[in-house]
Amino acid sequence: MTNTFPDDFLWGVAVAGHQNEGGNADSDIWFLENVEPSLFMERSGDACRAYDLWPDDLDRVAGLGLNAFRFSVEWARIEPARGEVSQEALDHYEQVVDGCLERGLAPIVTFSHFAAPHWFAASASWLAADAPQLFADQCDRVMARIGDRIAAGVTLNEPNLEQLLQDKLPPHVEQIKLDMLAAAARAAGSESYYAANVIPASAQVEFRDAFTVVHRTAKAAIKARRADLSVGVSIAISDEVALPGGEDRRDERRARVYDHWLEVARDDDFIGVQNYERTYHGPDGEVIPEGERNGMGTVIEPGSLAGAVHYAHEKSGVPVFVTEHGLQSPDDAQRAAFIPAALDLLADEIASGTPVLGYCHWTLMDNFEWIFGYGPKLGLFEVDREAMVRTAKPSAGAYAEYVRAQASVRS
Repeated sequence: MTNTFPDDFLWGVAVAGHQNEGGNADSDIWFLENVEPSLFMERSGDACRAYDLWPDDLDRVAGLGLNAFRFSVEWARIEPARGEVSQEALDHYEQVVDGCLERGLAPIVTFSHFAAPHWFAASASWLAADAPQLFADQCDRVMARIGDRIAAGVTLNEPNLEQLLQDKLPPHVEQIKLDMLAAAARAAGSESYYAANVIPASAQVEFRDAFTVVHRTAKAAIKARRADLSVGVSIAISDEVALPGGEDRRDERRARVYDHWLEVARDDDFIGVQNYERTYHGPDGEVIPEGERNGMGTVIEPGSLAGAVHYAHEKSGVPVFVTEHGLQSPDDAQRAAFIPAALDLLADEIASGTPVLGYCHWTLMDNFEWIFGYGPKLGLFEVDREAMVRTAKPSAGAYAEYVRAQASVRS
């Protein structure tokens, strides 16, 4: 192996609170899972019980030879009712941070990974005039407790996801979404109800602009506690590739889905890249070539990560942090082959001059994948959701072996 990563490169996995902690009952997503009709195929319920089982999960991360762990702090747990702050929840996340450090893992904190408090969603959500200050207050209380020990901060997770999915989901999904949000508003006794990853098509630009203010205000609050901390926003980004005649379509997609946030990131310490696929554009629209498919129905392209990283840095001008990357598939052999192939090409991209701070694989274990429920498999560990037993897949060994080989090359 000749391609090597920087000595201070962060090798990690990423998880999210609502998706694996379980029992996030004061959140907007939980509320939406339980209204009728619901776009969510099933309820999160106990998820993977990671809120209780986190010490063993951190042992698994360290056991893979990794040195970073990305996780979210759940606002709905910390402020379950407006103005009511749970010291128990803050204690919990402080224990997770200290648990990371004890195991040699750099804690990377996501301040909002989609889920927010129910009371917040029922009060105009991220469109409310006081939303930036409310979220800044949440960031401040988290920083006051754990900010001195974390390695990096992500303000918002994929604020552009709905714009990316708008081209992917079938049209009838939009109507179900609207019906669900209307039902939620009625059930909550409010004029509207939104969540960060359930946004009507007609409101996406308004939300983008609101999220921009929220991100900047949150970053200021985080930096006020610790000016030296690296802070950024993470976006969902496909590797957009133009076939002959498809250049205009590719450029339009980039401009509509990514470029706003890549421009915003010019003032940040890094841009978080979250990549799962490559999209090919022909003169008449998207083209799906022949090849082995993943669970999303797109062709498996190990080079998609390097391509997305290249564009993100080229447009933003700041270092890249790969905060998510993975493969949805029930066939773990695909994942085990995909990880080293993608990382080799990422190493080539770094060697060409693109600064990349770290890589967090999505995800540690199979978990709740939002509207799709527990069907999609992206974890390095499978989970028996009755016994809550985690079992390593071959892909966990493939990732661990790759990281070990990198350490060997450097030594």
